[in-house]
Amino acid sequence: MIVIVDYGSQYTQLIARRVRGMGVYSRIVSCQEKPAEILKDGPKGVILSGGPASLYEKGAPRLSKALVSKIDVPILGICYGHQALMHYLGGHVERGGSGEYGRADVEIQKDDPLIQGVPRKHHVWMSHRDHVAKLPKGFVRIASSPATPNAIVRSRKMKIWGLQFHPEVHHTECGQRYLENFLFEICCCRRDWSLGDWIDQTCEEVLAHAGSHRVISAVSGGVDSTVMGVLLDRALGRQSTPVFVDNGVMRANEVEEVVHSMKTVLGLNLKVRRSGKLFLSKLKGVKEPERKRKIIGKAFLDVFFSEVHKNDMLAQGTLYPDVIESVSVRGPSDKIKTHHNRVPEVMKLIEQGRVIEPLKELFKDEVREVGRLLEIPKPILDRYPFPGPGLAIRILGEVTPKRLRLLRAADLIFREEIAKDAESFERVWQGFAVLLPVKAVGVMGDSRTYANVCAIRCVESVDGMTADWARLPHELLDNISRRIVNEVDGINRVVYDISSKPPATIEWE
Repeated sequence: MIVIVDYGSQYTQLIARRVRGMGVYSRIVSCQEKPAEILKDGPKGVILSGGPASLYEKGAPRLSKALVSKIDVPILGICYGHQALMHYLGGHVERGGSGEYGRADVEIQKDDPLIQGVPRKHHVWMSHRDHVAKLPKGFVRIASSPATPNAIVRSRKMKIWGLQFHPEVHHTECGQRYLENFLFEICCCRRDWSLGDWIDQTCEEVLAHAGSHRVISAVSGGVDSTVMGVLLDRALGRQSTPVFVDNGVMRANEVEEVVHSMKTVLGLNLKVRRSGKLFLSKLKGVKEPERKRKIIGKAFLDVFFSEVHKNDMLAQGTLYPDVIESVSVRGPSDKIKTHHNRVPEVMKLIEQGRVIEPLKELFKDEVREVGRLLEIPKPILDRYPFPGPGLAIRILGEVTPKRLRLLRAADLIFREEIAKDAESFERVWQGFAVLLPVKAVGVMGDSRTYANVCAIRCVESVDGMTADWARLPHELLDNISRRIVNEVDGINRVVYDISSKPPATIEWE
């Protein structure tokens, strides 16, 4: 088992996911926990996560000297964890100027068990402003990047290593190898944990949490809530009741597809509430993204809780990226946006112990694997992720019936065209159309037009925490653009989003 000490990084759970993916159980603890709590289960190693703070900021999380003195297993510091180790062991961390974000090249200068099998030069993913300018006594440099002299370091005498970059993210070229070397070459872990074990354990936990209470599960037809619904059905049987709320901002044909897959294909006892008019009336005149999310979350709860009796419990298909971008779970992470499953009403129920979120510490790729183990059909599992607020956050600005019509038509064309290209469809992790709050001049049939602009967003990712824009074939993009402009009256221009995450997010709002 590996313990991960959370300093508030958006990637902390991703470290745990990578460790679990290699067959080693991992547990996350807050950096505020006492050393005895961190070490209580006898871990084979400890990883210190990154974080958004600077060591020199007021209130920045601190590294417990007592923790370092009591640990007799290997320690790996990542980004902020690396800086904290170097600072408290006598080194010097310097406040950076421009910082280093995204892809960087590192060059290895010394051999070490941590870098076995790693090329001398390779790409890594950086996300930092401060850097270690002077190493503590007894430490040596293993590798550097052009902007970071001490990109990889280790102690000559203690079992301590530090990485300024993030090996856990998909875009670090040899990240998997770094973590494998730490787990198996340095910590001597065994590969003895699997998602099958997680399913059995989670079913037991859900049954214990629910007791004799009826559990009303909120399902949208997406991968997350579908896997949750089937998982709850396995754990609770008829004690679980899935409810689908049609919020009026679904994609074209989506309501019919959801009802068919849930009822006919999966055999769940689905209850449908058609409330589109209510949601659209509450969104009238609203343009600000956070207000949209909160309005949709509140309206959803109003409709959903009309189905919930006094002693019932609520179940949601929340994933870890939704949680960590909304509110810190175990560490001082920065809030990115309000997720619809983290509105105040839900937080109050969480405090009351009335919310079950069996997937909240999993990522999308893990959820799909759980779905495969639960024998959910592949076409359902391969659907692109779709946010709870639906098209409301893909229409920038006010959501109106007319703008919904435009985006539904454009998005349907996008989905039809990319489905024809099997290779591109498989490569894209998430793809969709966005209606922008601007108009552009065009010419159609020798006449001037002044119409809406549609953006296409396609990214490649593993878990949604980092993503790179997808290099789609030009012919495919051309087909999408021509069809949207020709078939959707009211759109005369299509643009393609080539932003990565970070610095952008996958969704536009």
